[in-house]
Amino acid sequence: MIASALDLIGDKWSLLLVRDMLLHKKMTYKEMVSSEEGIATNLLSSRLKHLQTLEIVTKQKLPSNKKENIYLLTEKGIELAPMILEMVLWSDKHVRPYNPQMNPYDTSNLDKTTLIASVQEEYRMLAAAIKKKSSA
Repeated sequence: MIASALDLIGDKWSLLLVRDMLLHKKMTYKEMVSSEEGIATNLLSSRLKHLQTLEIVTKQKLPSNKKENIYLLTEKGIELAPMILEMVLWSDKHVRPYNPQMNPYDTSNLDKTTLIASVQEEYRMLAAAIKKKSSA
């Protein structure tokens, strides 16, 4: 089961794109290509298409600029939040000694279940607001 999931979404760039969309609210190609990890434009395009094929991401026109596309996580993509957040927490705890420049993540007073639900609900509200603007 794990191997099959990793075959579909387990590459570095796909997971970073989901992270950026979910946690950093990145929606446009321009926002995603400017991530600090420095994804190449050809890789970004292919990963976004792959995530669309898997129905993890949808593509639509930006409500305020019909020439620009935005990418939004589907419910299937939003359901990756527990895995993404666990990786963030694990990295903060175990990878920091090897990479002290990592952004700190405050884990004091952390209730993972509440955090995951909060991240998912916040993203759902953002996506619903954008979809509402698009249909208006």
